[in-house]
Amino acid sequence: MLQRLHDAMRRLLFFVTRLFRRSSGNPGTIRETVIPRDQHPVSRNQLSKAALNTLYGLHKGGYQAYLVGGCLRDLLTGGQPKDFDVVTDATPEQIEGLFRRARIIGRRFRLVHVRFGPEVIEVSTFRARPPKASDTGRDRRSLSNDGQVLRDNIYGNIQEDALRRDFTINALYYNIADFALHDFTDSMKDLEAGIIRLIGNPHERYREDPVRMLRAARFAAKLGFELHADTRAPIGELANLLRNVPPARLFDEVLKLFLTGHARESLEALRELGLFEPLFPETAEALAAGDESGERLLAEAMRNTDRRISQNKPVTPAFLFGVLLWPAVRARMAERREAGEAAMPALNQAMSEVLAREVEIVAIPRRFSSVMREIWSLQMRLPRRTGKRAEAMLGHRRFRAAYDFLLVRERAGEIESGLGEWWTRYQEADEDERVAMVKQLGNDAGADGKGKKRRRRRPR
Repeated sequence: MLQRLHDAMRRLLFFVTRLFRRSSGNPGTIRETVIPRDQHPVSRNQLSKAALNTLYGLHKGGYQAYLVGGCLRDLLTGGQPKDFDVVTDATPEQIEGLFRRARIIGRRFRLVHVRFGPEVIEVSTFRARPPKASDTGRDRRSLSNDGQVLRDNIYGNIQEDALRRDFTINALYYNIADFALHDFTDSMKDLEAGIIRLIGNPHERYREDPVRMLRAARFAAKLGFELHADTRAPIGELANLLRNVPPARLFDEVLKLFLTGHARESLEALRELGLFEPLFPETAEALAAGDESGERLLAEAMRNTDRRISQNKPVTPAFLFGVLLWPAVRARMAERREAGEAAMPALNQAMSEVLAREVEIVAIPRRFSSVMREIWSLQMRLPRRTGKRAEAMLGHRRFRAAYDFLLVRERAGEIESGLGEWWTRYQEADEDERVAMVKQLGNDAGADGKGKKRRRRRPR
């Protein structure tokens, strides 16, 4: 009797709590809406076989299983998901025990990678809300002094999991049990209105994870959505918190910003929101000093990157970072040249100084930074084409990247046009035509590639 009364009181309390929460307009509260299968466009035919195998495996094991986040956002906005994330009430150990090829990864945020063939599905356990700066005791120790979440392995239920996600557009859940969509934060309304809105208090959420500011810029660029005023407002004040993010993580975030087909819009969003300077301080300084050709260089390079990606052509991170840091390299080189240093030593020192500072912020792997140095150095050699230099340059392993870089510099107006067109014709010419092209340059081409008359030696 007492047990039944206790259960009835709990149900009444839960009902009253949900009724109170439904009356609030704050996106940090629960307002669950269930959208049945016949009222939404998401279909199992749009999901990968690996995602379906994972969902059904969890469901057959007796656990809840939902698709969540970006894959649903992309499907509902007409995009094609690149990966599928799954969330469940099973613990990482229970998930690992269900699948033959599964392993637990992560420390700050433990989850499971389930592999089917070449595809990996990321499966996480429902999380409770992260601790707040005002919390005391054990939970409080999961935060840094700046409020950044250091550990996030406090498990909860699906409602709590929805509230701890970053943006409303990423907080939809697709239930494999009945194929319904579960919406706890008015996600569908924001998707339909084209609004990017943080869940909860923006100041606290950005402090928990400063990368959310970059994600806000990326989603705005990718989807063409507007940032909600409350979501936008704290970014300028908190942008420098990006310096607390591990450099390796920022490298991954920069690639997502610029190598997914919307580089031009991403650059505009970063600069508009004040997020470019914390990522690329030296380039920001050069542009602020009035480097107009640098402005045009970045804009042209971003357009070129988007065009190549739309044509399924490769874009190496070395080329991307080479462009992003070139205004800074040129500025440092110019300072050394004004002090009387020769061109090549000035360039070498400028490259080293700029890279040394940048890798402390964004961890550019050495396999890319070494290529960047080669591309930059070859800009000094491309104008020198007499004798056998042009043919040797054509065989250089970085010639193509350096040539593409040269074309971007020309289109940006940094250097006079003509050299890029010469190299274009030289690559297309046969052997005799190449010999003739080099002869036309004269016997002694200078650094600018223009032939100079040879001074005749006076007889003794």
